Amino acid sequence: MNELKTGLETQEYFINMGPQHPSTHGVLRLMLTLDGEIIKNVEPHLGYIHRSIEKMCEKDQYRMIIHLTDRMDYLSCHINNEAVCLAIEKALEVEMTDRIKVIRTIIDELTRLSSHQLWWGVMGMDLGAITSFLYGFRDRELITDIFEETCGARLTMNYNIPGGLMFDIHPNFQKRTKEFITHFKKKLPEYDDLLSNNVIFKQRTQGIGYLSKEDAISYGVTGPSGRASGFSCDVRKLEPYMAYDRVDFKEILSTEGDCYARYKVRIAEMWESLSIIEQLIDNIPEGDFQVPTKKVIKLPKGEFYQRVETARGELGVYIVSEGKVSPYRVKFRSPGFSTLSAMNKMATGFKIADLVAIMSTIDLVIPDIDR
Repeated sequence: MNELKTGLETQEYFINMGPQHPSTHGVLRLMLTLDGEIIKNVEPHLGYIHRSIEKMCEKDQYRMIIHLTDRMDYLSCHINNEAVCLAIEKALEVEMTDRIKVIRTIIDELTRLSSHQLWWGVMGMDLGAITSFLYGFRDRELITDIFEETCGARLTMNYNIPGGLMFDIHPNFQKRTKEFITHFKKKLPEYDDLLSNNVIFKQRTQGIGYLSKEDAISYGVTGPSGRASGFSCDVRKLEPYMAYDRVDFKEILSTEGDCYARYKVRIAEMWESLSIIEQLIDNIPEGDFQVPTKKVIKLPKGEFYQRVETARGELGVYIVSEGKVSPYRVKFRSPGFSTLSAMNKMATGFKIADLVAIMSTIDLVIPDIDR
């Protein structure tokens, strides 16, 4: 028991937040230890959406594995698919054509924008700003339409295959992508008008959920959440893949390490994604959209690893091959799992309402964590 200055006594108690709670962004259960409204400990409990994806990979052929990954972080589908494709292509020593590299990079950045738009809308709604949800989905719908025309799906999308792309881009792809860029450049400043510069929003996020650079590195927090703490961890810069070595963009870093910093990093990243697409969309090389590969893929014996930068951070794909049609072992290093491990560090000492803001700014997608 603790005694406040008023003479009133408080008592520690436990409550469950989730697994059916809107701000847990999926079926995540948090067991909170509270002293009044002050959080003393956050203990995540997983397993509510576990589907044994890694174990399923041991029974599937390599082409089949790819389609499991867009069920993990379903807001980074194309990037997840690409990670597995890159690992397989690295093992087979297959070099992609310039056309494949540029198209994949454009698709990756459209995916990042789409994810950040949904995050922004949901973040505002979590803190009570319903309008942001409508604005975010208004803009995201334009990208979803492009994806639907490109690959035939709007959520769990598949477009990448080992050796390139399922099929070439739609004739309208460049036109619609440029129209989206023109539209979103005018609309993105509205995000600042609605939330970024809102006094109440700043009070709810500035100084809340602090994570130091040392702790970000220690917990393996990557992506915008890690860069908001000053941790330079952008895989696109550290180990460029596809066409990232031929475009000019900034790695957005901040030193504040709080909820507002994580928010501002993602807003700035949307501008960078627009810039990357602009540099490539009118310069898509001619050539093949597929490099010939065998219908049934067998990787050589050995261990292979590939990492990419998803909308939430570093996704790693580790494959152990025995030279058969199925891998001996597949391990996914998902960004959300590492970020979730730091939640207790960020939330201790703050209030329950602050925990909602913290969860929104670390941008959890639960199937990415609970595989």
